[in-house]
Amino acid sequence: MTEQYVWDLQEVDETQVAVVGGKGAHLGGLSRIEGIRVPAGFCVTTDAFRRVLAAAPSLGDQVDQLSRLDPDDRETIRTLSARIRGTVEAIAVPGDLAAEVTRALARHGEQAAYAVRSSATAEDLPTASFAGQQDTYLNVVGPTAVLQHISRCWASLFTERAVTYRQRNGIDHRTVHMAVVVQQMVFPQASGILFTADPVTGNRKVATVDAGFGLGEALVSGLVNPDVFTVRDGEVVAKAIAAKERAVQALPVGGTQEVAIAPERQELPALTDAQAVRLVRLGRRIEAHFGRPQDIEWCLVDDEFRIVQSRPITTLFPIPKADDRENHVYVSVGHQQMMTDPMKPLGYSMWQLTAMAPMHEAGGRLFVDVTRRLASPASRAGLLDLMGRGDPLVRDALETVIDRDGFVPSLPDAGSGGPPAGGAAAPTEADPAIVAELIERSQVSVSALERDIRSQTGPALFDFLLEAFEEHKRVLSDPLSMRAIMAGMEATWWLNDQLQEWLGEKNAADTLTLSAPDNITSEMGLALLDVADVIRPRPEVVAFLQDVAYVEDDAFLDQLAKLPGGSDARDAVEAYLDRYGMRCVGEIDITRPRWRERPTTLVPVILDNVRNFGPGAAGRRFEEGRQTAQKKEQEVLSRLRALPDGDQKADAAQRMIDQVRAFIGYREYPKYGIISRYFVYKQALLKEADRLVRAGVLAEQEDVFYLTFQEFHDVVRSDEVDDRLIQRRKEAFRSYQALTPPRVLTSDGEAVTGAYRRDDVPAGALVGLPVSTGTVEGRARVVLDMADADLEAGDILVTAFTDPSWSPLFVGIAGLVTEVGGLMTHGAVIAREYGLPTVVGVEQATRLIRDGQRIRVHGTDGYVEILP
Repeated sequence: MTEQYVWDLQEVDETQVAVVGGKGAHLGGLSRIEGIRVPAGFCVTTDAFRRVLAAAPSLGDQVDQLSRLDPDDRETIRTLSARIRGTVEAIAVPGDLAAEVTRALARHGEQAAYAVRSSATAEDLPTASFAGQQDTYLNVVGPTAVLQHISRCWASLFTERAVTYRQRNGIDHRTVHMAVVVQQMVFPQASGILFTADPVTGNRKVATVDAGFGLGEALVSGLVNPDVFTVRDGEVVAKAIAAKERAVQALPVGGTQEVAIAPERQELPALTDAQAVRLVRLGRRIEAHFGRPQDIEWCLVDDEFRIVQSRPITTLFPIPKADDRENHVYVSVGHQQMMTDPMKPLGYSMWQLTAMAPMHEAGGRLFVDVTRRLASPASRAGLLDLMGRGDPLVRDALETVIDRDGFVPSLPDAGSGGPPAGGAAAPTEADPAIVAELIERSQVSVSALERDIRSQTGPALFDFLLEAFEEHKRVLSDPLSMRAIMAGMEATWWLNDQLQEWLGEKNAADTLTLSAPDNITSEMGLALLDVADVIRPRPEVVAFLQDVAYVEDDAFLDQLAKLPGGSDARDAVEAYLDRYGMRCVGEIDITRPRWRERPTTLVPVILDNVRNFGPGAAGRRFEEGRQTAQKKEQEVLSRLRALPDGDQKADAAQRMIDQVRAFIGYREYPKYGIISRYFVYKQALLKEADRLVRAGVLAEQEDVFYLTFQEFHDVVRSDEVDDRLIQRRKEAFRSYQALTPPRVLTSDGEAVTGAYRRDDVPAGALVGLPVSTGTVEGRARVVLDMADADLEAGDILVTAFTDPSWSPLFVGIAGLVTEVGGLMTHGAVIAREYGLPTVVGVEQATRLIRDGQRIRVHGTDGYVEILP
């Protein structure tokens, strides 16, 4: 039986991406939807592409060479991809394949005009659209020209932009193949693009239509600005009609040309409102068929719409699943936890199982549904106050949603909306024994977990863990612990509010909390200075670690002991890992590698400490901070006593200072307890994963990271796993990494960002939230991965977010700027402990500030200036 290289569009559907590529599969699926008209045509399959490429054996080596290039090596990519395209275009189309294409053209009209369109197997997918990455040719006439343009489409798999796009998205060039779609040309009066969801806000109930005269190439190429129609609930709710001076039209002999639009037609709408509404109805039918919002290319011919392409909108943030059709408002957990990267399924499912509030997953992130708390006036006020103190952008976003008529339902009062029950009443005295008792309770609980989990294996381990999660939540919800945390936070708020009112001083509590006792996270940063003290006088160890930082050998600790002085250095690192090795960047995701698992992560920071500090720096820094706080306390009390009713004010302030000193450090300990337990859970789960690998159930240990906790439990019980599910989850996780989670998300899919709404900052300054007082000027170091940090004394760290694992870097910097954060998030608390001027919540800081630029951070007033 001879190979079939040409399939009619009516023969294919969206399941056949491997045969006809993404575009061909989608067009085939579109042609099967009732009421949707798709121009007739056929597909030249990926088998034809593979056969043609096999005629040039040298291509394999060239593609391998391409795969090894850095995506930023533009010049080499340009040169090599051009060479590959030339090779492909020079290959003669085999006679039997050419004959099959010619027969298909005869069926559809041999001398008709056609659009010849690339259709790659990694195109128009739910996780990556590849829009515009390969080529399309319009108004191609005659079999010879069609065959020539099919070859050009094959070659366009290796355009510079397509190659770079694949490399940046982690897609192997050798796994992508090219089909070609050949369709009858449509000669429209108007054409454009329909988005079935708002591509900017993400709102799934709002559709946007871009429209222009003639062929759609005028819009795609940017030749003209389109008319834009916004459609919601079956009516045009907004429109902007552009002056369309030019259009692209087909030539009778083939090809296209730009033409001028007559002046009297330029500002006429390309569509009527009724046509725009009708088009959106068709779009909703297409969206329902494919199961997700679509980016649709359309043409209008004699008042009939033709659909020439539909692809998923890959930039929309997913919506949490709900069991009803009611409106919902979700607040991001990641912005509170200072970790906005996507989590793998095992990670987010375990956080859900151990969290104190129900959480909903979307895009690998977790969200809390706050709809009911917003719906009643009393709980709304408490929630907005709590959110506003932490992150004003969240509060503003929530207020934006509340202001919309009817979106948030009105319900009877549901409580205060403030801290959980048991958390509102602060301890009456600032007794340090309370914190000591809480830390002891946590340590006893973790020790019991470590002891009891050792004997648990198989399904019994999972039953044990479900009980352990209840103990986990019991420890977290300990009323005394909640009161201690709130005591520190409320004392901070009181001091900032009252001292500004009485003394005109902003953020006075920042200085009063310097070197507060019992802060496990700030102690973690200082303890790494002590490790550097052990290593600094041993040059052989320093040289060895410099090599380790370069090659990233996680077995370096065993080799370290063989060097002069290496045993002491190893013991110092091991002692540090014993206390802090359960931590890592993004630590709320249990699947992230811990420092104990990947100790080389700490080596660059240790070397920075060796270079930038002298012996005893940890003790000196802590003592300096303590003395500065003490002096500030004396100054504040003295100034208060000079005021009317000064003794009363000073006594109240003294109580709050004692309270903040006693309890603010404990704010960090519950997270340490959580992560300590997580590492115990993880070690036990990885042993089960190892058993599954040895039994041949799993291909590799980390495949379990792409299963939820319950799915992992099921696999352990059955010794069976769905490999396709794991592969789909891996692909989804890769796509989630390209998405930015919103602070607030609605059930309509709208990402609500919030705004600071301030007019008291200099023009051009980047606005944020002031969380640690002071002003500092220095070199910006934009660091997206802690392992890549290379900091000098006086540098200002600029990054997306800082969870507790970043605190070892804080000892060596002069200031901090982050894109995410709030007044009481971990980075802010530690910045105040170390006295670092800090501004958080600076939108797109890592893009707007270039590495190496000089900047000035105004930690008291909440803005950043980029200096000339």
